Amino acid sequence: MTSTAAGARVLVVDDDRAFRHAISTFLREAGHSITEVAEGRQALDALAGQPYDVMLLDVGLPDISGLDVLEEAQRGPSPPRVVMITADDASETLLKAVRGQADRYVTKPFAPGAIVEVVEDVLGEPAAAALPIQVVSAKPEWVELVAPCSLRVSNRIQGFMKGLDADLPESIRDSIGHAFRELLSNAVEWGGHLDPERRVRISYIRAKRMVLYRIADPGQGFSLESLAHSAINNPDDDPLRHAIVREEKGLRPGGLGLAITRSLVDELIYNEARNEVVFVKYLD
Repeated sequence: MTSTAAGARVLVVDDDRAFRHAISTFLREAGHSITEVAEGRQALDALAGQPYDVMLLDVGLPDISGLDVLEEAQRGPSPPRVVMITADDASETLLKAVRGQADRYVTKPFAPGAIVEVVEDVLGEPAAAALPIQVVSAKPEWVELVAPCSLRVSNRIQGFMKGLDADLPESIRDSIGHAFRELLSNAVEWGGHLDPERRVRISYIRAKRMVLYRIADPGQGFSLESLAHSAINNPDDDPLRHAIVREEKGLRPGGLGLAITRSLVDELIYNEARNEVVFVKYLD
């Protein structure tokens, strides 16, 4: 289904009447058409009656789990984009949402007005079902994903992976998140050439005293050239134009951030072919 950010059909599924009404009010004021329901079965009935562009879906519903609603909704002829909303930040819940091809995962509490930006961001991206993430392992201590080489999929993965480290101090979360973003974007852009037919493999291992990420590049690997790619390596004739062109294509200015990554983690290790990289952050 094709939809613009304005005037989307949104199904809001949450048993908290006050919260449901608050986010629905903000979405109506933004020009969207809203249907509100309080239970999972009501949500499935609504989906059977008409197509929706986005479904905002609470996990903890009183009759059936929102994760079960997500699974059933994906079987329909015109599944909506799904934003999971929950106060449950357990990694098991998050990974079930990834496996169910949810487009976004939002943890309560959050300001109800922020939901407008979430919905419009989701509508501006390809549906999760069109660029699916395969979950190879969903154990809390060992997560493994295979995903298409798309920067928009990368953004979705980063949002999910951030939830896995929700219990860590903010400074550690920030450094891990930045390192992961740079290395994943490098693999998708330089190795996968932004080709959704290519796949990048991501592993996450959580031990008592460390967090480890492994990224397998689908193409040329993490080359020295890409690590050093920054403004100094832009074309001599017009480096500014090079940066502008990349920005117009939705690409980052260059790979300078990859060099900075070394300072954000405790160990950064490449295999011999430089097509796989592991970074480790030790926990006190």
